[in-house]
Amino acid sequence: MKELTHYINGEHVKGTSGRFADVYNPATGEVQAKVPLASKAEMDAAVAAAAAAQPAWGAVNPQRRARVLMKFVDLLQRDMDKLAEALSSEHGKTFPDAKGDIQRGLEVAEYCIAAPQMLKGEYTDGAGPGIDIYSMRQPLGVTAGITPFNFPAMIPMWMFAPAIACGNAFILKPSERDPSVPLMLAELLEEAGLPKGIIQVVNGDKEAVDAILYDDVIQSVGFVGSTPIAEYIYGTGCAQGKRVQCFGGAKNHMIIMPDADMDQAADALVGAGYGAAGERCMAISVAVPVGEETADKLRDKLIPRIEKLKIAPYTAGDDVDYGPVVTAAAKENILRLVQSGVDQGADLVVDGRDFSLQGYEEGFFVGPHLFDNVTKDMDIYKTEIFGPVLSMVRAKSYEEALGLAMDHEYGNGTAIFTRDGDAARDFASRVNIGMVGVNVPIPVPLAYHTFGGWKKSAFGDLNQHGPDAFKFYTRTKTVTSRWPSGIKEGGEFHFKQMD
Repeated sequence: MKELTHYINGEHVKGTSGRFADVYNPATGEVQAKVPLASKAEMDAAVAAAAAAQPAWGAVNPQRRARVLMKFVDLLQRDMDKLAEALSSEHGKTFPDAKGDIQRGLEVAEYCIAAPQMLKGEYTDGAGPGIDIYSMRQPLGVTAGITPFNFPAMIPMWMFAPAIACGNAFILKPSERDPSVPLMLAELLEEAGLPKGIIQVVNGDKEAVDAILYDDVIQSVGFVGSTPIAEYIYGTGCAQGKRVQCFGGAKNHMIIMPDADMDQAADALVGAGYGAAGERCMAISVAVPVGEETADKLRDKLIPRIEKLKIAPYTAGDDVDYGPVVTAAAKENILRLVQSGVDQGADLVVDGRDFSLQGYEEGFFVGPHLFDNVTKDMDIYKTEIFGPVLSMVRAKSYEEALGLAMDHEYGNGTAIFTRDGDAARDFASRVNIGMVGVNVPIPVPLAYHTFGGWKKSAFGDLNQHGPDAFKFYTRTKTVTSRWPSGIKEGGEFHFKQMD
């Protein structure tokens, strides 16, 4: 049995708490490794190493810090297949999906190579008689991130790349469900030239999370996960005086107008609803066709597409549509919610409850599900299922469809499919959701824009990556300076000798 480690001060360190979590192969249901769960003492050791290393790193000029990230990007590209193999084996997502996970993190690291530009301050000459004012952006010090299982490469890079570019040290507490790739990323950073101690990877559970939240040295915390935990981390971290950004759950609606291209809309829904087994915070889980005729056409397009989905382990090839979910508990929760939809009166028109894959009967595979005639009071509508389940909620009008998205407690992403520019413009302007797609089902912005939801999908006033990341990981210092004139009568110049 493979035993994983922590990564502290540039070394792989065995866990000393005596507590471990199982790391599964989701395709077979077998335990393939054990990961240590850190105690507070182990977290304290990582924080101490980070605090000792950070001042020297913060004093390195931004251009040289950017060169480390340049090399890191090269190493990511070199080891793409190796990283994707490790990611797929622990998460279960397909090999192309795993490479996409790494690629979207890589793009944020590429963006952070612009640190010399992004960290420039402002200058006002002659703000008053002999007075100049200028600002500078300085690192926070030791920062931390708590990341989820569903993107074990991308989301850590969304956090540590800007943190490091800004001159901070970073402590990563990844998901204990698929921890190998974060450890591999730390190794690549140091191969790229990052000094020891600037990146730490400490595996753990709530004990490690609380050690981060209550540590006086750690200045900021980022989190991605469920809304209840996001609320806990945000409230606790802010109460401890930390800068905190937390991203929680989602229930993303896609509005399909009567004039939409139904084939395009159906293809988009299948990819966005069932890709990665629905384990994405930007997955479309609610389709809202406007009008009964639109709904019937859409349903007829969806059913054959869903029934043709290929579900298999990532080793079955690149034509696999999606693989297993991450754990047996995740599978049980998905099927429980599916049953609640049936019990509460929704029409289950594609039923994946009895799906079984020959040779992988013990794996955590879940067949695709499609519900029709879902209503707002049903659990499958209110709850983030995080599985391959798509719900159709029929709306009589555009205003009703818009209201569904706006009234839901989550506000991560949404989309509208239409040929009508006026409807699309109105939707994008009015909807109270952080990321909007127009004929784009998963509107995840590229690295040079920011990523973040509204309402109970996000807590904090700054988003991930893009310009907001450089604001989150730095403090602004403003200097007002005045130098008394060195000119004496007669026009002679006298300058004070500088030591």
